[in-house]
Amino acid sequence: MMRWIHRDSVITCDHDGRVENRPSRQWVTVTGVPVLVDDDPQGRSIVACPNYGPTIKPCTQTLTVRVGYSDWVRVDGHRVVLSHLEGFTNGTPPGLVKHTVRDPAQGFLGADR
Repeated sequence: MMRWIHRDSVITCDHDGRVENRPSRQWVTVTGVPVLVDDDPQGRSIVACPNYGPTIKPCTQTLTVRVGYSDWVRVDGHRVVLSHLEGFTNGTPPGLVKHTVRDPAQGFLGADR
């Protein structure tokens, strides 16, 4: 079972930089913390990506989400983000570096998809 993802869930790039979660909807919560819905994980800042160098660009922003939205559960018409979330970042090498859920930070609420 996949867990619902919320503001305090840990989403990181492949290099362990941390995504800054900003929920667009505040009225549905898990243990008082707002859940993320589509397209909350896109266009978010990534901080502390250690992947840098003369010809290397660190991850600084999330890009398109490939998978990770519920097929059935919606909040205000927007699909809930689940723990199998996977999308790209703007880091190098382009089109290969992903952002994923490291820790859903809650064990109460889940969905099959």
